[in-house]
Amino acid sequence: MLAVGEETGATDTVLIKVADFYEEEVTTAIDSLASIIEPVMILFLGAGVGLIAASVMGPIASLSSNVGNS
Repeated sequence: MLAVGEETGATDTVLIKVADFYEEEVTTAIDSLASIIEPVMILFLGAGVGLIAASVMGPIASLSSNVGNS
């Protein structure tokens, strides 16, 4: 495209079109990457919250069973 722009004398217009094309490509790639990363992050955060909840509830359940036996 640059060669065509040089031949026609419209190099600046051609470069702007090329920049717009690649900007669109990058935007599309980032959007698709974000759509993949979001569910993965939700799974990791859910697993982390579940781990913390299990870590808190385990000793509480142990204490309540020990209190019932006394």
